[in-house]
Amino acid sequence: MELLFILLTYFVASIPFGFIVGKLSGKDITKEGSGNIGATNVVRTIGKKAGIFVLLLDALKGFIPVYISKIYFDDLIVAVVAVVAVFGHCYSIFMKFKGGKGVATGIGVLIALSPKVALITITLWLGIFLTTGYVFLASVISAFLSWIMMTYIELNYYYTIAALISSMIIVYKHSSNIERFLKGTESRFIYK
Repeated sequence: MELLFILLTYFVASIPFGFIVGKLSGKDITKEGSGNIGATNVVRTIGKKAGIFVLLLDALKGFIPVYISKIYFDDLIVAVVAVVAVFGHCYSIFMKFKGGKGVATGIGVLIALSPKVALITITLWLGIFLTTGYVFLASVISAFLSWIMMTYIELNYYYTIAALISSMIIVYKHSSNIERFLKGTESRFIYK
């Protein structure tokens, strides 16, 4: 039962909502903007409404499986489901194991694991983004600090490990952004 649920989580998390919304809008989002299927690139290439829609769908991919697993399974399985949700979004079987950068799905996971940690993480993300204009910087710092917050707020070893592994995936997926930032070529998010 647990294994079946974990596999189902991966397949659901692999659904590339950004790509699908892009296609429905007449665009191949993998060939537009940054080429990423996440909400940020959807906003840049299609518009705010589409981007918010994708953000919510991607967050739900993380929230729903983890929320359900907390009802039926022990903490170890919940932690595995949490990581698989983020992994599935970032390495989608439907996109030849490519995908988004895991931020929205990661937030969905955090909301299910710990609303307190999620609220602090979202507030931190907004603060960094509004101050610097860099989406990636807000995402990387918030993701990295989320597992530390999880350690002290939830006092749950499995949840902390899940948040740590998820944050490592998210930071790794932002490697190209970090490289561009260090070279001074990373672009800030432009409000429209």
